[in-house]
Amino acid sequence: MRGEIETYSRELRWILDQIGVSLRGLTPAQLNWRPPTGAANSAYAIVSHVLGSTGVYVLGFGCGLPVRRDRSAEFAASGDDADALVARVGRLSAEIEAALATLAPAALDERITPPKELWGTGDPRQISRRDALVEGIRHAGIHLGELRLTRDLALRPA
Repeated sequence: MRGEIETYSRELRWILDQIGVSLRGLTPAQLNWRPPTGAANSAYAIVSHVLGSTGVYVLGFGCGLPVRRDRSAEFAASGDDADALVARVGRLSAEIEAALATLAPAALDERITPPKELWGTGDPRQISRRDALVEGIRHAGIHLGELRLTRDLALRPA
């Protein structure tokens, strides 16, 4: 089962690395640009949400570490420094790698009921630590696609 944890670590590292690649070179205007749909998020907000949700699901629910989260602030986030945001992504990736390196394979089957304030939308339900890691990967991967599309739209000529 150590190989299973290493797979989770590798996949998360790749997704987070690709998020960093997608942010590089964005101007402050591009970083904060939102598609004109009324509900779409900026690249900055998308990445802020990935940082919050991945930290909670992987470090908190998956590895049992103490975490905090302000979900509404994730979606309202803005900033003008893509490099600083890339650095935050890199720090989370390193934290995840270190935490997963010490996670006992037997812990994957432990079941937890996450607190509502960390869960996100809907009512929390009991999940295994494995489920939490898989959800963290799935969720971050979905938002990587959203980030890539948002970046492409923000970069196109006006």
